[in-house]
Amino acid sequence: MGYKAYSLRNFKEIPQIAKLSKEKIKDIEIVGRVLPFKTNSYVINELIDWDNYQNDPLFILTFPQRGMLSKEHYNIVEELYLRGANEKEILKTVNVIRQELNPHPAGQLEKNVPVYNGQRLNGVQHKYNETVLFFPSQGQTCHAYCTFCFRWPQFSGDHNLKQSTKEVSLLINYIKDNPEVTDLLFTGGDPMVMSANILSSYIDAVLEAKIPHLKTIRIGTKTLGFWPYRYLTDKDSDQIIDIFKRIVNSGLNLSIMAHFNHYRELESDAVLKAVKRIQSTGAIIRTQSPILNHINADSSVWRKMWKKQAGLGMIPYYMFIPRDTGAQKYFAVTLDSAYNIFKDAYSNVSGISRTVRGPSMSANSGKVKVEGVLNLEAGKAFILSFIQARDTSWVKKPFLAKYDDKAIWLDDLKPYSGEEKFFFDK
Repeated sequence: MGYKAYSLRNFKEIPQIAKLSKEKIKDIEIVGRVLPFKTNSYVINELIDWDNYQNDPLFILTFPQRGMLSKEHYNIVEELYLRGANEKEILKTVNVIRQELNPHPAGQLEKNVPVYNGQRLNGVQHKYNETVLFFPSQGQTCHAYCTFCFRWPQFSGDHNLKQSTKEVSLLINYIKDNPEVTDLLFTGGDPMVMSANILSSYIDAVLEAKIPHLKTIRIGTKTLGFWPYRYLTDKDSDQIIDIFKRIVNSGLNLSIMAHFNHYRELESDAVLKAVKRIQSTGAIIRTQSPILNHINADSSVWRKMWKKQAGLGMIPYYMFIPRDTGAQKYFAVTLDSAYNIFKDAYSNVSGISRTVRGPSMSANSGKVKVEGVLNLEAGKAFILSFIQARDTSWVKKPFLAKYDDKAIWLDDLKPYSGEEKFFFDK
């Protein structure tokens, strides 16, 4: 299949757009001004059910919906759109709205970017001791954009919001000087949009450095869901497979951190072949997704997805809570609902699929997992714990929060003890 991308500029060229109402097309144009929009021919032709697009999870996953903006923000952009405002005026207003959508949650810029020899390493993040994140400049786009994406600022076109770097030598020196680092995660965007030559230039530099304490390279990617032909028929797909083999043959572990949001992404012939080809290199594929209203907030979806993944030799890894950024409120489910959906799905798969962890919030303090709900004399409580934390002493340390049936994020909760702050906020 030939790859063709569609954005706000040319989406009306998609043949199936004729099925959409004028109102729906207007919604795409208005919301797409604020939250980045991109899709491709594979998603259009092999994933979306156009006869039921209004409720189709893959349509909602890739096409902006009216409810993804607040009524106030929608009306502001709609007014500019209807009176034919120029691009400069629209962009000025849109940038103000984007700042109100918490573009960099969980201290990504304030607390995660390391300083090395007096130099701030923009395009690198180091939140947890063992893992460093690297944002290669050429990998800061995707084959299609998920409408929930917490890294939407990477695609907004606003360079003030973007994280990226080409400085792999600084990255290598930083890792060498931090022996607690065992894992290097290539992220974005999507590193697998890079050509094989560019990806190889980064990977080979890391391999040639022979860092003794570095054990694992991770690559975060949505390509298996949105463009599996990356590993099959792209002109450099064979080179990509060779790069994966080089990583494994060097003695490092290679983990492909694959994003699948619905089991339908696992049903095409192309994705099945791509999974096998990646696995033939010795790489391990781990899978993750947020739990999303309108897309997968149903235990049967997760149960079916985890079973399919395990059956293909992939390792279910995380169920996340949507981060407090962008269109969070459109996709949010309550913490109580997320826990019950996770529990029901987890209870109805074999032990092979019970590698998955969640539901988890990637908050400022760390990855906080909802462990359950307790009925106590003083009232109901959420049991929470850290899977990962800025302070390693917090990991697996259970703590209680007052039960709140409307809470959708950690900041909505209060300590069960009655204190003003949780121990990690002090």
